[in-house]
Amino acid sequence: MGEHALLSASSSHRWLHCTPSARLEEKLPESSSQYAEEGSLAHEIAELKLRKYCIEPMGARAFNARIKKFKENPLFQEEMLKHTDTYLDYIAGVLHGFSSPPYVAAEKKIDYSSYAPDGFGTGDCIIIGGNILHIIDFKYGKGVPVSAKDNPQMKLYALGAYTEYSFLYPIDTVKMTIVQPRLDSISEDSLSIEELLKWGESIKPIAKLAFDGEGEYSTGEHCRFCRAKALCRARADHYLSLEEFHKMKPPLISKEEVGEILKRAQELSAWVKSLEEFALSECLQGNEVSGWKLVEGRAVRQFVNQEEAFKVLMDNGFEETMLYERKPLTLTETEKLVGKTKFKELLSAYIHTPPGKPTLALKEDKRETFKRLTAAEAFAEVGK
Repeated sequence: MGEHALLSASSSHRWLHCTPSARLEEKLPESSSQYAEEGSLAHEIAELKLRKYCIEPMGARAFNARIKKFKENPLFQEEMLKHTDTYLDYIAGVLHGFSSPPYVAAEKKIDYSSYAPDGFGTGDCIIIGGNILHIIDFKYGKGVPVSAKDNPQMKLYALGAYTEYSFLYPIDTVKMTIVQPRLDSISEDSLSIEELLKWGESIKPIAKLAFDGEGEYSTGEHCRFCRAKALCRARADHYLSLEEFHKMKPPLISKEEVGEILKRAQELSAWVKSLEEFALSECLQGNEVSGWKLVEGRAVRQFVNQEEAFKVLMDNGFEETMLYERKPLTLTETEKLVGKTKFKELLSAYIHTPPGKPTLALKEDKRETFKRLTAAEAFAEVGK
């Protein structure tokens, strides 16, 4: 596992909101996952393609040999080649927008320690041309789209790159992009250098608190990937404080209280899940968790060889049509088979996207507020 800064850019959304969490995480072991390792492999492929395209001349034989090596990795998936092409296509579009060849760096170590003590990270792609600094980040995950808007990881990379290159290039604008091809998402944001430097100055005292392990613990969405999320007492107190609502005097709670309870409970199931994962891990290592033990989970029967099993049934009078179902592909599966461009070209007239059902969301959610139709408006919609 590579070297990581205490105040890493990728964890900045945590330590900027909960300053003591950086030192708290330091006490707990790092862990990886298959998803993280798949992401690392996809990044290596993306870096190779970028270097071949505009940084290091590379013959087809050498390139194909390295791709073949990647394919030998058990985590390799063919779609990695397609998704890394999407990343490269975006970068090619940026490069073609310059009148003369810009500076390009791939997997560049970026030092932003002027703003966060001992802070450094790795930028997937840096492009500098004219007065513009481009910071482009490749994300292989497909959990939720990551926005470049006001993204502290991207801004820390931008601060580090500006610090290193400003004496060589007259940079006045920073453009930040996150390419997340598995979600068909490309998010962009831009800042003037004045705005970026002002933000950098504003986080200096916060970063100092985080580095020193000081400040107040704070719970929220930023807890999601914290290594201490299962055992953090502040998080436990936050969720267990729901008990305060038992002390309410009126027989019916108010709408304001409903809203507050929903906010507090929104991530309650995720917190409980993190506790279960921690307890299971401890028991598997032979450690005792009070009141709990390991048992064998529910077993699911499986065919040893389904094809041979069905052959036995057919030899004993069962028709093949009774054993197999014929069903159409889903819309998403069809689009994947045909390709998005061809799918849109051939089937647009056959696709309908009805409005989604009303659902609750926090006030900060970027989606528009649902508009309730009057009786007359609803009648007019039906008549269309």
